[in-house]
Amino acid sequence: MLDQLFCEILEYKLCEVFENLDNENAKGFWCDGVSLSEAGEYYSKKFVNDNRQVKMQALVGKDGQTVYALNLKFGSKALSRYARDLSIVECIPQANYESWFKIDTSKKEIEVQLD
Repeated sequence: MLDQLFCEILEYKLCEVFENLDNENAKGFWCDGVSLSEAGEYYSKKFVNDNRQVKMQALVGKDGQTVYALNLKFGSKALSRYARDLSIVECIPQANYESWFKIDTSKKEIEVQLD
């Protein structure tokens, strides 16, 4: 489920990624919050199952206050857990951020692929 705990853990995970990111445009970035950015129906089980992704927003940048669109993509494990109202925190990958995290600083967009 997309609750406050998930948002907080994703925020801290993004901070870890920024510490290790080899991207000159995002050097010195950190995250100061992740939140839902759409109306409630865009986070329903049906919408998530049909689209396999949701839009969120993250406050990132050198001051941690620039609003970035965050596209959260659901893998099979995350879809299954979300459909059963289970936590998807464990679906945030723990290693090799290059495979699950993308940032476009010119468009102010982030993509996160859950397991």
